[in-house]
Amino acid sequence: MATVIKLYQDLKGDKIIWLIVILLGLFSILSVYSATGSMAYNLRGGNTEYYLIQQAIFVTLGGFFTYMCYKWNYINYSRLAPILLLICVPLLVYTVFFGTEINSARRWITIPWIDKTFQTSDFAKLALIIYVARSLAVKQEYIKDFHSAFLPIILPVIIVCGLIAPADLSTAGLLFITCMLMMFIGRVSLKYVGLLVLMGIVLASILILLGAAFPDFVRLDTWVSRITEFSSGMGDKHQVNQSNIAIAQGGWFGLGPGNSVQRDYLPMAYADFIYAIICEEYGLIGGLSILGLYLWLLFRCLSIVTKSPKAFGAILAMGLCLNIVIQAFANIAVSVQLVPVTGLTLPLVSMGGTSILFTCIALGIILSVSKYVEEAKIKRLELNEIEEVNASHN
Repeated sequence: MATVIKLYQDLKGDKIIWLIVILLGLFSILSVYSATGSMAYNLRGGNTEYYLIQQAIFVTLGGFFTYMCYKWNYINYSRLAPILLLICVPLLVYTVFFGTEINSARRWITIPWIDKTFQTSDFAKLALIIYVARSLAVKQEYIKDFHSAFLPIILPVIIVCGLIAPADLSTAGLLFITCMLMMFIGRVSLKYVGLLVLMGIVLASILILLGAAFPDFVRLDTWVSRITEFSSGMGDKHQVNQSNIAIAQGGWFGLGPGNSVQRDYLPMAYADFIYAIICEEYGLIGGLSILGLYLWLLFRCLSIVTKSPKAFGAILAMGLCLNIVIQAFANIAVSVQLVPVTGLTLPLVSMGGTSILFTCIALGIILSVSKYVEEAKIKRLELNEIEEVNASHN
C-alpha cells in the first residue's frame, strides 16, 4: 500500500485526473463482475470469474497504456496525426464492406490468431480528434477562407463520420458533435462551424437514401424504429421496465456489490445498461458518484485549457475529454430513458476491450498535456523568482 501511495505521489500532471482514472477502473471491475453473472452461467458454464479476470486484464492493460501515453510528450501526437488519419480511413472502409457482423452491424474486424474483435471506430475517434486539434492549432491564425477551413478540417470530419455512421450512427454523431465543439473552442468562424453542420445534414440525407436503397449497408430501419418507438413511448418495454426496476430497487444506498437482481433480466446489463446495475447495487449515491466523476473530469480538463500555453494541447485535451464525457452522459441518459437506445458504452466502466484501451489512451494523452502545463507553470515560477532576486540585487 505504501508503494502504491508513493507511486501516486510521484506521478506528475493533474493528480485529480489520475484519481478519476483509478476510481472508474475499480468501478468497472466490480460492476462488470456483477453484471455478467447470467452470461457466465449461459456461456461459460457458471465460471463467473472468467469475465472478472478478462475485465481486470483490460483495465490493467489500459492503465499501462495510460501511463505510457502520459510519459510521451503530447507534441509527438501532433506529428503522428496525419499518419493516424491515413491509417484509420482504410480500416473504416474495410470494416464497412468486410467487417465482422455482430448483432446485425459491421463495426468490428476480427484479429487473426487470437480470435478477438477490434472496433475500428474507437481508433478512428482518437485519430480524428488528434488530427482536428492539430489542424486547428496550426491554422488558428488564418482559418479565414473556405480552403483553409474545408480541406484540412471539415472534409476529414465528414469522411470519417460518414464511414462510421452506416453501422454505428450514435458513435458517428458523438464524434461529429465533438469536432464541432472543438472548432468552436478553436475560435473558428461561426460560418465555418455552420458549414460543418450543413455538411452533416447533407451526409445524413445521403445515408438515409442509401439506407432506403441498400438496407443491408445502412441500418436505416434500426434508426427509424428506435426513434419512433421512443417518441411514441412504445419502445422495448422489457428494457425500459427492467432498467426502471433496477434503478428503483437501488434506493439511496443500493443492494450492495454483487446483489443485483435485474442483471438476470436486463439485456446488455454489462454494457449499454451498466449504469442501471450500478444504481441498483450502489444506490443513488453510487449513481451520482459515477456522474460526478465524469463532471469532475470535465472541470479538470477545462482547467488545463485555461492554463495551457499552447493551443494544440488545450484543444486536444478538451476534444478528448468532451468525447469521453458526452458519451458517458449519453449512456446514462439511455439508462434513465431520456434518449433512445444508442448502443454507446459507459467509458472505462462498461465491459469491453478496444473501448477501454482507447479510452485509457485518450486519458493518458490528457495527462501528458496536464504534465506539460504543470512543468510550464513551475518554470514560470522559477523565472519569476530569478527575476525578483536580480531585481533585489540591483
